[in-house]
Amino acid sequence: MTKWTPRHEAPEPLEGNVVATITGGTVIWFVLFLVQLPFYGWFDDHGHLWWLWTCLAGGGLGLIGVWYVRKRDAAIRRAAESAPPH
Repeated sequence: MTKWTPRHEAPEPLEGNVVATITGGTVIWFVLFLVQLPFYGWFDDHGHLWWLWTCLAGGGLGLIGVWYVRKRDAAIRRAAESAPPH
């Protein structure tokens, strides 16, 4: 099993503007839903109606994601402010 043992440590995770990333993805899901909405009949006739509902679900879950990452960022900021200086 030593053949599959990593030889170096994992890199640190990248921290970026997570709120903007999740918000952008959520907007894209809602735009895709709105773009497909006029073609509801075609999607229904061809058995692809799930495409429409997938976009709506992605937008809804994205809203939960935006709420979550905003709370996470606020908690990280609070922890950094209350931590003793090194």
